[in-house]
Amino acid sequence: MSRHIKKTAVIGSGVMGASIAAHLTNAGIPVLLLDIVPKEKEAGEASASVATAEKKRARKHLADTAVKKLLKQKPAPLASKKNVDLIETGNVEDDLHRLKEVDWIIEVIVENLGAKKELFAKIDRVRKEGSIVSSNTSGISIKAMAEERSGDFKAHFLGTHFFNPPRYLKLLEVIPLEETKQEVVEFVRSFAEQSLGKGVVEAKDTPNFIANRIGTYGLLVTVHEMLRGGYSVGEVDSVTGTLIGRPKSATFRTLDVVGLDTFLHVAKNVHDVATGDEQRMFDPPGFMQEMATKGWIGAKAGQGFFQKKDGVIYELNPETMEYQERKKLKAPSIEKTKTLTSKNQKIQTVVFANDRAGELLWKIISPVLLYTAEKTYEIANDVLAVDEAMRWGFGWSMGPYELWDALGFRQTVEKMKKENRSIPSWVEDLYNNGKEGFYEDGQFLHEGQYTPIRQHEKYLSLHHLVKTNTVLKNTGASLIDVGDDVALLKFTSPNNSIGLDVIQMINKSIVEVEKNFKGLVIGNESKNFCVGANLMMMLMEAQDDNFFELDLVVKQFQQATANIRYANVPVVTAPFQMTLGGGAEISLPAASIQASHETYMGLVEVGVGLIPGGGGNKELYLRNIERFGETPAQLQKAVRETFETIATAKVSTSAAEARENGFMNHRDGIVMNDLFVNEEAKQKVISLYNSGYKAPVKKKIPVTGEAGYATLMLGAEMMKWGGYASEHDLKIAKKLAFVLSGGRLKEGTLVDEQYLLDLEREAFLSLIGEPKSQQRMQYMLTKGKPLRN
Repeated sequence: MSRHIKKTAVIGSGVMGASIAAHLTNAGIPVLLLDIVPKEKEAGEASASVATAEKKRARKHLADTAVKKLLKQKPAPLASKKNVDLIETGNVEDDLHRLKEVDWIIEVIVENLGAKKELFAKIDRVRKEGSIVSSNTSGISIKAMAEERSGDFKAHFLGTHFFNPPRYLKLLEVIPLEETKQEVVEFVRSFAEQSLGKGVVEAKDTPNFIANRIGTYGLLVTVHEMLRGGYSVGEVDSVTGTLIGRPKSATFRTLDVVGLDTFLHVAKNVHDVATGDEQRMFDPPGFMQEMATKGWIGAKAGQGFFQKKDGVIYELNPETMEYQERKKLKAPSIEKTKTLTSKNQKIQTVVFANDRAGELLWKIISPVLLYTAEKTYEIANDVLAVDEAMRWGFGWSMGPYELWDALGFRQTVEKMKKENRSIPSWVEDLYNNGKEGFYEDGQFLHEGQYTPIRQHEKYLSLHHLVKTNTVLKNTGASLIDVGDDVALLKFTSPNNSIGLDVIQMINKSIVEVEKNFKGLVIGNESKNFCVGANLMMMLMEAQDDNFFELDLVVKQFQQATANIRYANVPVVTAPFQMTLGGGAEISLPAASIQASHETYMGLVEVGVGLIPGGGGNKELYLRNIERFGETPAQLQKAVRETFETIATAKVSTSAAEARENGFMNHRDGIVMNDLFVNEEAKQKVISLYNSGYKAPVKKKIPVTGEAGYATLMLGAEMMKWGGYASEHDLKIAKKLAFVLSGGRLKEGTLVDEQYLLDLEREAFLSLIGEPKSQQRMQYMLTKGKPLRN
């Protein structure tokens, strides 16, 4: 049957339920959010004499309050505050019958089997036949929940474990019953991947499923080894983060963010059903129980393993239960990793080192590898599912099996054997058969054979294409043939920053593509799309008074963005994550932007004492003219919006907000799954080409002139008078206002693009020569944040 999710229901409006509802609206899906009828005191003590409408509001008070909180939460669960209009609220007494209106019902109530079974009995009586029902439990048996339910309920029931926060964490664990129809499982997978942007892993119905089972075990191993080895909380966190491919929050900072209360609950799920050594491992040390009793449960309580006082971060001493100065672990192996570039070499160097860092890391990593191998086929279908779960759910750069291979599979097993560790038989067989690891040439080990890694049809992987299909390349970028007569330009510079090499490749690529391809995608698979221009290079040139060279670079960058706009074939950008400064300037002139849902776009040059220099002022102004119109009043609005966006270095917090801020328009698309961005951009190129794409015609641009300049400067002066802007901020604002208004011209004057680009370049070069701007640039390079001077 053909399925569609036109409307959903979420039952339970706590933090998790409301956040799931929010993310459904991010995908444009209407949600009915239900909760229990509150006690009178929680509902504002609505009495019998209150009007009917007010009584009705009081009975859905919990869901209404949850929706209001969504607008204030940080990080924001809503991609746009407008999405809140897609949430309708109610309660489970008055509105349960409305579940027959929806296609997917998600239960997110208290983690209590009895309460869930009681709710599902009621749902079974009112849901429409064929609608999907799922539980967002983090560990309760899916089978136990569905006992005594109807056959149609069981056929359409499964666990859907979203990780918190649902908008930002990619993992969705899907846990079917034996009775769940396979087409339901496949539909949920497909819908979650494409519409919700999820990485979906099928898990078996065991306590904590996959990611929490492995992740909780790993965290507890780390705590036990910290106590046994006499390490401090800070020392452990200093080596269990990015050094070994884990998030910066490492171990204890992660626990503070998650909440110790939540962690202890998850650990108890396994402890209550495990036996022997596993049960003992899932019994947290006494000091953690004492922390929970004291309410020291982490960030939401203001203290946990760490506490911040007067801007200084202190760590908890588990023995004294007092906070002390935070320490970092120092060891020769850590220093040695700083000279290495290979990720695998770094991990091998520190894990196998004969020092305090190596001893700790071996003792916390090797048990996790063995435990994972022991439990894999109990909790998952294959090793790939385990690795994906840990990458998507816990933010590991490598899953356990990928880490095992990175350490050296055979070397690691041999070390385990010398220590008389118990190695699962299937891993022993792999070793005895002479295999080198769990992965080989894009395949993973499954049932004794290497099987191709599943690749979604919408995922355009560049990893192998770079090796075989590179058309042009230099030190900053590569042009790759990605099939179907489409090329992709991939930046390869540090942080994908824009220097002269990247600019040259943009220009060369457009010439090549106009000759031999249907169009061009500008995209990549890095951490961020592009964080802007090469700030270090610009600062060095400015400090050496090389303004001739800087003028040349800015001219070439302006020419590159003009070439993107006026190419004879469609150029489509595929931005994601940080798309700042020059990254935005490359995107704005494109024939279309196909942006990841999580795209943070902004012209942020003011933060380093500059204004955009690659045509960004003109391009954002053009988009705002298109957005508002060309009458005098509309032009004033367009220039004011452009000025405010650039002068305040406004960065969108999502692609949806980028559209609201004028960075994107009706020609542009939002892609929910970041893995699909390059393929969607490629398909957009093909679509534009097949529809007879023609480059835009150059035309004159109306400017607001001196009248517009005066209006903009009035606002800037008021910011200065109010203490919101420094003298140097005002100087930058004057330069920006002069560029955007077109200088000393009459309002409504038509100018060509080059005129505005020349004004922009002159302003940029004058600002980069300012000592205070250079101070801002230096501060950003050394501190990673803007300087107010």
